[in-house]
Amino acid sequence: MSGYVIGLTGGIASGKSALGREFESLGVTVVDADVVAREVVAPGPVLSRIAERFGQHLLQPDGTLDRRALRELVFADEELRLALEAITHPAIRERLRAQCDAAPGPYAIAAIPLLTEAGGRRVYPWLDRVLVVDAPVSLQRERLMARDGIDAALADRMIAAQARREQRLALADDVVVNDGNPAHLQARARELAAQYLALSQAG
Repeated sequence: MSGYVIGLTGGIASGKSALGREFESLGVTVVDADVVAREVVAPGPVLSRIAERFGQHLLQPDGTLDRRALRELVFADEELRLALEAITHPAIRERLRAQCDAAPGPYAIAAIPLLTEAGGRRVYPWLDRVLVVDAPVSLQRERLMARDGIDAALADRMIAAQARREQRLALADDVVVNDGNPAHLQARARELAAQYLALSQAG
């Protein structure tokens, strides 16, 4: 049971997943909020509430959620998006925390891409530290264009839709600058893993 949790966050295409994999290679449990979000909308109570609120037509013949149809619906209407978040976010946070608490080892990492946008420590008061992966906006743009096959204008809109870099950094206890050097990322993960081990054992 881990009694110490680090929140890992960063802007789109900043390298959160790459850093998370480095921690996993060191034997640290990383619980991904995006994976938990998909688990939460599997057939069950949360999906039933979504279908009641947004319509049964969002259920596929096998009873699972038509994620694409729901995404198109809520991203066209801010009010609907907020209504969806009111249903899903509490369940995501609860499951995320339960999985972190149940993780083997003295500490776990909760990878939460939209930690800043969701309300930071006010909404996640159980995080002991926040680790931000930071990358220059020009590098984020470059990675996004290569990763998603999009143009610079769309990449800029996607970056602008998230919290500003300064807002994320204001939340950080620790920062890893991901300049695209894998050796640097690996070295920082090892340093931080040792630091978090010491902090978790000191508590």
